[in-house]
Amino acid sequence: MRHRRLAAAALALALLGLGSGPALAQPAKPSPPQYTALDLGTLGGTYSSAVALDPDTVVGSSTLAGDDFNSHAFAYDRSTRVMTDLGTLGGTSSTAIDVEGRYVAGNIYWPDSDRRGFVHDLRTGRMRTIGTFAEGDSHVTDISGRTVVGSASTPANRNTHAYAYDARTGVLTELDSPVGPDGTSSAVGSSLNRYVAGTWDYPNTPFETGHAYVYDLRTRTWTDLSTYDNGVTSKVTSISGHTVVGTFQPRPDGASGTPAERGFAYDIHSGVWSDLGPELSYRPVVTGHTVLATARPAYAYDLRSKTLSTFGTGPGRTFVNGAAGKFAAGDTNPGPFAYVYRLDTREFTLLPALGGVHSTASDVDRYGAAVGNSALPPTDPAEPDGVYHATLWTVRHH
Repeated sequence: MRHRRLAAAALALALLGLGSGPALAQPAKPSPPQYTALDLGTLGGTYSSAVALDPDTVVGSSTLAGDDFNSHAFAYDRSTRVMTDLGTLGGTSSTAIDVEGRYVAGNIYWPDSDRRGFVHDLRTGRMRTIGTFAEGDSHVTDISGRTVVGSASTPANRNTHAYAYDARTGVLTELDSPVGPDGTSSAVGSSLNRYVAGTWDYPNTPFETGHAYVYDLRTRTWTDLSTYDNGVTSKVTSISGHTVVGTFQPRPDGASGTPAERGFAYDIHSGVWSDLGPELSYRPVVTGHTVLATARPAYAYDLRSKTLSTFGTGPGRTFVNGAAGKFAAGDTNPGPFAYVYRLDTREFTLLPALGGVHSTASDVDRYGAAVGNSALPPTDPAEPDGVYHATLWTVRHH
């Protein structure tokens, strides 16, 4: 998650609440595009989309020649500019979720509608499925380092449990829940090949409820983060290094209606939990010491200086889809128009499309390169866009 795809970074111990309220800095003005857009092509079909990248590889999915309904996961080599079909192992379609070095993680869809998570080794060309704890469905949500996380069905499909899968050894670890195997759990992400974060719940509870957690793979211990917020529900949305962020729903006080959802941050190392307020309550993600959240415009909160700033073009939402190092990426509404935002200089850059008008950015690396999809020139002059292709944006060197 970093999305799910966030660069790992440690957080200083001084994770404090917003107190009387942070100083709100003025949003940066958009700058002219400083990026080059590269069309990554397709696997023979009409459409493709990129979802994640590292310094060597871009991953995503593409339709095939003669079949614009099903898609296959792909890995695109940034040095050779070759797109490789990762296949489906007999399934109907596959999608890549993320890439970490030699490993690509994603999901395969079977004819019976069940899913299976997979890990593809770029060095050996071998794809392995991640099984369930009995039968039914399993899926991947994130890979960080060599640790793949997701959730899978328990015996008789009674519920789902989070898992951690070691891509190097092939060992699958079931996490169950803080109340044992009858509880449910799901994993959002992991960090440092040690910590898994997500949401758990008691048996037979409504789908809308949940409790944020961190699980230590080394000590096999749970930390229930809902004990800090005293709320109705809570969930994790991102983890990076020793920092976990998410949202929680406060309990009604009886004097008014349902309180607004609020964001939180938790430092695993120090055990400090912080209420980040309602501004950071929609899809917060963390990179380094900065928490970002989708809003009108988007928010960036520095956990060290306790400074809240905004960025985006307005008047609609600025979506934060990925963050790494000093960069964030996403798209704006109205639009969508892809962007990259640099946290330290507060430079907001709208990214060019591939000849059309619209685009979306799904992920960014610590060097500011971004991936997503964007429109080709339209074949119909009355339309603003043609078909969408996976796109890699890199900084233009002068």
